[in-house]
Amino acid sequence: MPLLKRPVKSASQTGEPSKQGKRARRGAKAAAGPCTVITVRARPGTPQRGWLSCGPLRVPCALGKNGISRFTREGSGTTPAGRWHLVAVRYRADCGPRLKTPLPAHTIRPADGWCDAPDDRNYNRFVCHPYTASAEHLWREDCLYDIIVVLDHNQRPRRRHFGSAIFFHVAKPGFPPTAGCIAVSAGALRRVLAIAGPRAVLDIR
Repeated sequence: MPLLKRPVKSASQTGEPSKQGKRARRGAKAAAGPCTVITVRARPGTPQRGWLSCGPLRVPCALGKNGISRFTREGSGTTPAGRWHLVAVRYRADCGPRLKTPLPAHTIRPADGWCDAPDDRNYNRFVCHPYTASAEHLWREDCLYDIIVVLDHNQRPRRRHFGSAIFFHVAKPGFPPTAGCIAVSAGALRRVLAIAGPRAVLDIR
């Protein structure tokens, strides 16, 4: 009596993904890659708040108390419109797990600061406290600067009174307006940094 061959079941019958399906998914994942453009858009009627999108992620964000503007000046309370590169990350090592990011990352120390004195030679630059001119303290008691993303706003060239310390950082609870920075929740910021590419830009308008 001849042996009967068992019929070969297709992938659709077994419920297992086919080789073609696996290759397609791998290709789609590779094609997606890291996020290169992070968009920030103000909410209609509420210029102090907006939406930030990075790849599949879309989260609420806080903006400057006077909304988004192309005419930002020191103390204007506006978030500068334009495309700004994510330069580096500074973070508190004592406030959460280590960050996952392709950007250069530096831990914040108690003496770290950022000069906001327009007439100082280190205006809009990292400095150490004590400092002779006005400078923000990056080591804060609240959570706002637990994670800071430094942007290239007013860096090359640096112009006096054109704005300093415009960061992408952690928002206060309830997302109140900032002094000009872009702020999201700590969890959202960590997710953005994990999927943003090393040459990602913030597109603000």
